Amino acid sequence: MTKMRLDDLIKEIKEFRGIKRKKSIGFITNYLNDISNFPLIIASFGEDAAVLDHGKEVILISADGIMEDLIKKDPYWSGYCAILVNIHDICAMGGKPLAMVDILSMHLENTCLEILRGMRDAIAKLKIPVVGGHTHPDTSYNSIVVAIVGIADKDSVIYSHTASPNDDIIVAIDLNGRRYPSCPLCWDTVTQRDNDTLKKQIEVMSVLGKRRLVTAGKDLSNPGILGTTGMLLEVSDMGAIVDLDEIPIPKGFSLEEWLNLYPVGGIGFVVTCKKQNTDEVISLFEETTMSSKKIGNVTKDKKFIVKKGDEEGVLFDFNKEGITKIKSRSKQQYL
Repeated sequence: MTKMRLDDLIKEIKEFRGIKRKKSIGFITNYLNDISNFPLIIASFGEDAAVLDHGKEVILISADGIMEDLIKKDPYWSGYCAILVNIHDICAMGGKPLAMVDILSMHLENTCLEILRGMRDAIAKLKIPVVGGHTHPDTSYNSIVVAIVGIADKDSVIYSHTASPNDDIIVAIDLNGRRYPSCPLCWDTVTQRDNDTLKKQIEVMSVLGKRRLVTAGKDLSNPGILGTTGMLLEVSDMGAIVDLDEIPIPKGFSLEEWLNLYPVGGIGFVVTCKKQNTDEVISLFEETTMSSKKIGNVTKDKKFIVKKGDEEGVLFDFNKEGITKIKSRSKQQYL
């Protein structure tokens, strides 16, 4: 890959919709981020789930909505993903998902029935129920939003904002999947997996948290592998050097295709850890049939650098720009 080609790839990734859609988060959280008068809140914005103090345990709360164009294209898959991505968020924190509630806005009855059918099938597959919610029966649009609650041991939570300089960066993702038929930019492994394997995959982060093997982590979500890694670095006030040649890629994909894919229907995580724990972390991921590799290292200069072969370039300079633009917080605020 020439220098120009790498520059073109960097530009393409920065323009990836899954990344660009995250920029509004900082604008919104600037109005809501004063949590100083709420002592039960351990962590909030920038994490995959908010963390509330509850004795020796914590309560984890998260929510996700599904993009309008996906609902229009495939309401069944939208309902399925609404369940999956919420469970994924709690698991990424090292937590145990308990139950969900939903907000369903109904315009076309057939569309909403397909959304509900997708939700029902995902619940049957992932074994976490929807126990309540709210319905708008007379809207001019169709939408689905789901919120979830989970629990974790207080000393086993995996945060996003706690990566440190010289940590190794590890990616784990199930490569035994497919492009989802109606949405070729979505990677799907969950519908292809047996329940026992899927259970191991969604519980592996809890194992890592309880053994205190990782310093930070996130689930791979709409921004893709590099976008998700960047979000972790941004809230940690860190940078990184990532080798694109080390990223696990499924057969039949080019690097460019894979980095611009939504991994929303698959199980995958990015974590950071101390070097002495890297082999064990990778081994635990691989025991669940996920592919896992060290892809880089955390740096303290707040520049997210990617390299391929002898070439390298800056993907994000967090001194000047951001993905979410969530204001940096002191780690001591949460610890």
